[in-house]
Amino acid sequence: MLVIPGSAGALSDAVWIDLLNPTDDERRQVEQATKLRLPTQGEIEEIESSSRVFSEGATSYLSTPVLASMDAASAAVTSVGFVLSPSQLVTLRFAHVAAFDEVAVAFATTAPANAHDAFLRILKSIVEQTADALEHASAELEKISHATFRADRATRRKKARTKTGGALRAALQKVGQMGDGLSHIRNTLLGLGRIATFAHESGDHGAPGADQARIAAIREDIASLSDYQANLSENVQFLLDATLGFIGIEQNEIFKALTVASVVGVPPVLIAGIYGMNFRHMPELEWPLGYPFAVALIVASALVPIAWFKWRGWI
Repeated sequence: MLVIPGSAGALSDAVWIDLLNPTDDERRQVEQATKLRLPTQGEIEEIESSSRVFSEGATSYLSTPVLASMDAASAAVTSVGFVLSPSQLVTLRFAHVAAFDEVAVAFATTAPANAHDAFLRILKSIVEQTADALEHASAELEKISHATFRADRATRRKKARTKTGGALRAALQKVGQMGDGLSHIRNTLLGLGRIATFAHESGDHGAPGADQARIAAIREDIASLSDYQANLSENVQFLLDATLGFIGIEQNEIFKALTVASVVGVPPVLIAGIYGMNFRHMPELEWPLGYPFAVALIVASALVPIAWFKWRGWI
């Protein structure tokens, strides 16, 4: 339990109380000291809008999913609850969140002016962490795009021969992970936008005008990040379709090679089968040049289809 104390230094006077995986004793202790009702983990993880943002008197109850890390490919989300009264802020979370750790370090040198200030600084830090995750996702997608579209055809063929499509399968897996991570970021932005809108439209229960300007700026940041996330999601879908298309092309190349090999092999087998028959009367059976003629005919029957395929541009 992290406590940012107020002027008296007592728990009841604390500006911010951060509960990480709180025990029942810690919950009771905080409730008794602050006279605030703390929601349970199940209540914080509710998905209905009415359960995520509401007021009880002068106290706001807010909850949202947030990113636990900045790696969009493996971004996990955890639910965070805010209990904001005019004089105190209590946060409840059930996993480590980098944004909270950064704010706690900052508060060690620059203490928040009040509960509203602490809430806005935490909210801004979460938005900044989400923006960093989006930047990381954009960089990863650029790498995938470069590997998918800008590699020359000979390189892709070499990879297909040496790795049997392993590179494309890895790219497909990576794109899928990025899509999953971006969906988590979208859920985070939706939750943050819901909280920011509620705090702004409710006037944050008498918060100063400067705080209202700060929450308005946060809302604008969330809106811009939502647009950026939507664009990245479109890029993920495009890369997914492109990767599947390249996999189909590589499969077609394999089938084409097998088809050419089978077509080229049919005439020589036919000729060898004809001259391998044990009939007594065969025109070339007693001919001294019969064997080299048959061999030459077999070779020619294989070369003619290959030349025809090359002329048509199929190989």
